Amino acid sequence: MSDPISVSRRRMLQIMGITSVGVVGAGALAACSPGTADNGNTSSTKPSGSGSTGGGTKSGGEIHVGYPFTAPPEGTFNMFAPANTIIDAVGVPYGDMLHMPSAYYLWADKSWIKFLIDDYKLDEASNTYTVTVKDGLTWSDGKPLTAKDYVTSFYCAWLTSQPVWKYVKDVEAKDDKTFVLTLKNPSTVLERYILKLKISDTQTYGAIADKVGPLIKAGKAASDPEPSALLAELQKLKPADPITSGPFKFDTGSITNTQLTLVKNDKGVNADKIKFDKVVIYNGETPDVTPLVQSKTVDYATHGFPPSTEKSFIAAGIRILRPPNLSGPALFMNFAKQPELKDKRVRQAFATLIDRAVVGKVSLAESGVGVKYMAGFTDNSVDEWLPAGVKDKLKTYDKDDAKAESLLKEAGWTKSGNTWKTPAGKDAAYELEFPAEFADWSAAGKNVAEQMTTFGIKVTPRGVNFAQVPVDADKGNFQLIIQAWGANSHPHPYFAYQADYLTHNYPIAKNNGGRGIDYDLSAVPGPDGKKYNIEDQITACGEGLDLDKQKQQIGILAQLFNEELPIIPLFERYGNNAAVEGVRVKKFPADDNPVLKNPAYSDNFVVIGIMDGTIEPV
Repeated sequence: MSDPISVSRRRMLQIMGITSVGVVGAGALAACSPGTADNGNTSSTKPSGSGSTGGGTKSGGEIHVGYPFTAPPEGTFNMFAPANTIIDAVGVPYGDMLHMPSAYYLWADKSWIKFLIDDYKLDEASNTYTVTVKDGLTWSDGKPLTAKDYVTSFYCAWLTSQPVWKYVKDVEAKDDKTFVLTLKNPSTVLERYILKLKISDTQTYGAIADKVGPLIKAGKAASDPEPSALLAELQKLKPADPITSGPFKFDTGSITNTQLTLVKNDKGVNADKIKFDKVVIYNGETPDVTPLVQSKTVDYATHGFPPSTEKSFIAAGIRILRPPNLSGPALFMNFAKQPELKDKRVRQAFATLIDRAVVGKVSLAESGVGVKYMAGFTDNSVDEWLPAGVKDKLKTYDKDDAKAESLLKEAGWTKSGNTWKTPAGKDAAYELEFPAEFADWSAAGKNVAEQMTTFGIKVTPRGVNFAQVPVDADKGNFQLIIQAWGANSHPHPYFAYQADYLTHNYPIAKNNGGRGIDYDLSAVPGPDGKKYNIEDQITACGEGLDLDKQKQQIGILAQLFNEELPIIPLFERYGNNAAVEGVRVKKFPADDNPVLKNPAYSDNFVVIGIMDGTIEPV
């Protein structure tokens, strides 16, 4: 599957409140300036409308997609449960048609399709952000969707340590249609957090959320005992029949280990535009979904299909869509279990001995492009986001065995025959875990293991069920592991650094009971001789409304990442999405349609087409 989303890939976006080549990265942040976005209904390249409710039409059509999910009883409808148990982890992208975000971003047009809101506005004088909710919105149980539901959602986001709260002090519903965020500091990234947060219903989550406001006002931190107890309570909720705001709802009785069905919610947003009555989601990763695509049982799948499989699809007349992803697989290391890896020279040696271009080619042919600049975000955006001269300072870690040997020796490693020994005198040998069902990540893991073993560092590849891998990553139950770098949620590097440094590290891994890679973020030496707190630096690179100042902070982060390599990005992934036309779906967007500039997992173009009726049944 493509990035983020197996359970781990999917989870990255959920954590960011939303969780790859930046082909539209240049200038895309313009839409993050307060009040500049629109719903995009005037251009022929944009959807035909947004925000309408009720009165759904009966067409009888259905669309079949492939995506992994965790079925009951392990799976739950609780949006805030541990990520590997959330059934709505089909949420990126298809769950957006269940629990709606406020808006979808059109990357080519740099504008927003507003689904749940009429307007939003930053008031710099009062340091507040005011959002107006649309009239007439209802939940699937018939109750109105109001500003109170937004307060509930933001308070639950505070409990789960979502990064929006680095910029927000509090949230308050002024009336049923209006809520106001009081800010710590205005930020260009805040708009994205606000508009892409999935809105959860007060009926299910309000009793817990109501206890959060007093804790925030009392100056509590989410990690304090009382909020931690509330988080545990929140994660244990077990909704039997989830309440949704989108044009679909779960057919709860249809869920099996192999598939689930979403059925029309006539009360939902855009229900009158949707031309499908059902979305059938087939469970599984690449090995499970491949035969379903070949038999044309599945109409659309975002899995990372191997080159040979892609060729067979094309031969069978199946289209391949190649959206950007802005991310890919990376080598993550457990610093608590392998103290010798805390020496940056060792990590630099690893980056130098691994031929990343080969890893990408073996995994995905033309859709896997080796990372060059190692800046922590997509290579295609470094010219846009780095201050003058910074790119030239970045090490590219080209394949160079002699350089890798020199770095290891400087770090106190020795070589006996063809085997490297750590400074403690032990043979350098590691186990590398990866999701067995991800054809691309699996191929990447095996190739990295082969390259490192050939070099003299024995690495044993181990494929593990895709649902277990992110659990192991967060709990620290690994030595080396393949997980995602970068982020396809927005072109701003802020989001990529969230994924690189925090997602599988102690600030966020704690939500799943561990410390992840356990990389110390507190005092990292920078290019200017200063020590940097990485969490503070990530926040700083998104603070304020001055892009030039942000770029200065991003330049520091890029150099910190490039020098320290807390993780080692391997390649950048382009989509090779299978799209079956003429069976149940008439047509998917043409290759030159600007909507295909949207990444596959954020503001998904198929979801947009379903929502506005431009993707329709045969």
